[in-house]
Formats: sequence, C-alpha cells, structure tokens
Amino acid sequence: MNKIINDPDYNQLQVAAFYSFSPLNDEVASSLPSQLATLAEAYEIRGTVLVGAEGVNGTVCGSKEAVRTLLNKLDTLRLSNPLEIKFSWTSKQAFRRFKSRRKDEIVTMGIEGVDPIKSGGSYVEPLDWNEFIDDPDTILIDTRNEYEIGIGTFDGAINPHTDTFREFPKWVDNNLRKLIEDKPVKRIAMFCTGGIRCEKATSLLKDNGFSDVYHLHGGILRYLEEVPESKSRWNGECFVFDQRVALNHKLSPGIHRLCYACGMPLSPSDRKESTYVPGIQCHYCVNTFTDDDRERFAERQKHIDMLSARLPGNTIWPNL
Repeated sequence: MNKIINDPDYNQLQVAAFYSFSPLNDEVASSLPSQLATLAEAYEIRGTVLVGAEGVNGTVCGSKEAVRTLLNKLDTLRLSNPLEIKFSWTSKQAFRRFKSRRKDEIVTMGIEGVDPIKSGGSYVEPLDWNEFIDDPDTILIDTRNEYEIGIGTFDGAINPHTDTFREFPKWVDNNLRKLIEDKPVKRIAMFCTGGIRCEKATSLLKDNGFSDVYHLHGGILRYLEEVPESKSRWNGECFVFDQRVALNHKLSPGIHRLCYACGMPLSPSDRKESTYVPGIQCHYCVNTFTDDDRERFAERQKHIDMLSARLPGNTIWPNL
C-alpha cells in the first residue's frame, strides 16, 4: 500500500507557492528571470516564476535546501512586502521543467490600474474563516475558474462561472451589485487557491465602490494547513497548477488526474467514462480535437507508457 502523506520524512521534495506585490524596477524585472533560471538549473529546481513591475509570483519544487536557496535569492530583492509562502511536500517532482519570465501582470486580470498595494480587502485568518463565512451578513465568492470549483469549494460559495481570471471583472460588473441588492449583506468575502487572485479581486471591488471587502489570508492552501479536517467547511479537493493536479485536506495529492489532451482535471468516475482514452481524450474534449491532433497525442502517450514501464516510480506523474 502506497504511503502518501504530507510528511517531509517520506516526501523528499518540497513545493513552495509564493507571491509578493512589491514594485520592481525595470532592471530587476528584466534580469531576474535569467538569474532564477541559472539557479534552478544548478539546484535541480522545477516550476514557474513570473516577474513583473508589480512583483513576483511562482510555484517551485525541489529539495528543501534548493527551494530555500531560491527563496533566499528573492529575499535579496528587499521586497517592500514580504513573500506570502505556502509549503507542501511530494514524493515526486511536481513540474516537468523550470520556467521564469517577465510579464506585465504577475496574475493576469487585464484591468489597468488595479493595485493591491494601494487598495485591497482586509485579511481574514484561516482560523477565523469559519465563523466569518457562517455569518448571514457575509456573501462568499469563489474567485477561481469553473474547472477548479468543480472539484472543490467552500460550503455556500458563489460560483462566478468564469473560465479565466480575466472574466472576473466582467462578472463583477454584470452580477455582483444585483446579488447584493437581492440579498442585502454587510460584507463580501472572497477566496482563491493561494491568495494572489484575491489580492487583485478585492482591490478591484474597492476601486469600484464596494465596501467591507475581505479575503482569506493565504488562500485555500493555508486554510487546509491550519484548520483541522473535522472542523473544515471545505468540500472536495483543491486544484493546483502542477502535476499533482489536486490536493486533499492533508495537502497530499488527491484522486484527480489531468487529461493530457485538454488539461481538465478528471475524477476516477470521469476516467471510467467510455469516451476516456488516456492521453488522447476525455468527455470534456471528445469533440474538440482533430484526428491529426489525436494521432500526435497517441504518439506522446506511447512514449509516456514506455517510460513508465522502463522506469517505475519515475518523476513524471502518471496519467491514470
């Protein structure tokens, strides 16, 4: 029986999800990606780090010492706001490669002028979250995407039905005021995976005249870390943007796997559907790709199967 727990003695690789909204000058924002890539190659770190004028955002995986080296490098930037960091552990590498690049936004909303440093909601700590959202004067909003919400969310949370974070401002314009008018509330509470999307979401709301706006400090990941499962309001698993796909309440890899064709998270029941062919299609994308696409996917899956057979327990997460 496989032992999969959030235990550094067993799971030897550390995953760090981090961000900081801190202004970076053009020289730093331009040079940092290549510096991080060099460091990642030397210390066998994989993951993604985005750098921009508004700060830094990333998730990386490697040995504890390697991850600490990368975080120490970021500390040398003397960020005006300290890194918000969530740690977890894994027995296999969570990423296939390392990528670091400069972007206009470290989390893409597509609205100019939204600045969490100047305006933003108030934090609610994980241990206070249950009482806060249980209050009938609070409206609870999940700021994540449809496919993320589909595998787990908090009891009573509103689903904006967005496919990307870029769609969230339009949902606010078209729906939020009416929701509040229909159900008068005193407070708006929002949450996301690690907290970064809510930094911008709450800033957007404050800039548009909404008052009493709050968000879960550290996001779902910190809530799962700090709140006992017996007292949890969380239902399901938390989608993460790496090869683990989703984490359970113990912050260990859950039951979901990715469709390698379309990238959607699949439950065990999804993988039993007649339309599911590993690496080639699932019920979400069965009518999406061409025959040429599926031939390419099949060839890729053949190589994955060969590698898995030749190197059992290799660092690539299986598409089961």
